Amino acid sequence: MNLTLAIDFNQLKSLISQCGINEKKEIVQMLEKDTFPIRLNRFLEKIKTDDLNLDDITAEVEAVRGRRYGAKGQ
Repeated sequence: MNLTLAIDFNQLKSLISQCGINEKKEIVQMLEKDTFPIRLNRFLEKIKTDDLNLDDITAEVEAVRGRRYGAKGQ
């Protein structure tokens, strides 16, 4: 048997405010999981750049590796 209950947003907030801390944590985790793709896409759009290419990234990685290995050898 499926049941549906229609409540507005303020009623939902009121119900959540009555929940205990563990239930609220579970709600937060559920919302984070549900909204992750949206948040990730927004983040990726924010950091998108055409200024970097694979050669630049490789050069930077090699430079960091060189500094790390150079510091260990001294």
